[in-house]
Amino acid sequence: MSQQIDRTLDILELLIENPEGLALGEVALQLGLPKSATHRLVSQLVERGYMERDAASQRYRLTMRLSVLGFRFLSKTGLTDICQPELDELAARTGELARIAMVDGDTMTWVAQAQGARYGLRYDGNLGRHVVQPATASGKARLATMSDDRAVGIVASLGFGDRAELGQNAISSMAELLKELETTRKRGYGIAYEEGEPGIAAVAAAIPASNPAEDCVGTVSVAGPITRQTRQRLDEIAPDVVNVAKRLSELWPIRRYQPLAPNPDSFHNVRKSA
Repeated sequence: MSQQIDRTLDILELLIENPEGLALGEVALQLGLPKSATHRLVSQLVERGYMERDAASQRYRLTMRLSVLGFRFLSKTGLTDICQPELDELAARTGELARIAMVDGDTMTWVAQAQGARYGLRYDGNLGRHVVQPATASGKARLATMSDDRAVGIVASLGFGDRAELGQNAISSMAELLKELETTRKRGYGIAYEEGEPGIAAVAAAIPASNPAEDCVGTVSVAGPITRQTRQRLDEIAPDVVNVAKRLSELWPIRRYQPLAPNPDSFHNVRKSA
């Protein structure tokens, strides 16, 4: 049973990275699975509505069912009720993309965003994807909250990311990582300049957990094209980002452990009037 679960999750993760779909033989080949076992698992996923087969190309691809489940989960936790009002306001003040990345074990995932750019170049981010931690402001902000040994362990496990997708300044060694984390701790926020993606710069701050002994729960960041997000501009935005992270830290446990209010706007209104 454990092997079947692992194989099923491997198939789902593979197709998440291949939204155009893959033929059954390609799925089996990439995962090193017998074709018969792959067909059985894929057929079960199709039957449950998590996958579908394109009649013309014979490729299998994911349906929106996983996305719906993910958004339903986020809605039930109340996470978006906390994040969105703050993100909307931060995006409006900075004129750039504001995002929240949530910590989940060793990994981080982009879970909420707000676009503040009203004209010209826009950066729309990668909502729902994992954060490449050593190459992003958010990842650095999170890694800087822990010991060097633990940060190195996480990066050793997850890697430095795909160089073909990263910017020219992306960190590629543990020595560079440790030096950057020391700078990030002293500065109080993370910065990435053409690291996570070419032509993009960002600034991020960790959202502390309510218990100082625990990891941070996530990060808040602002990102945009380097034509607007100069290094000087990142430092100017940083205090605002840090303050938003502190406010989210104070609000986070309230919405995480208490039932949601019937009116989805009521929490924002109370916060505004406080």
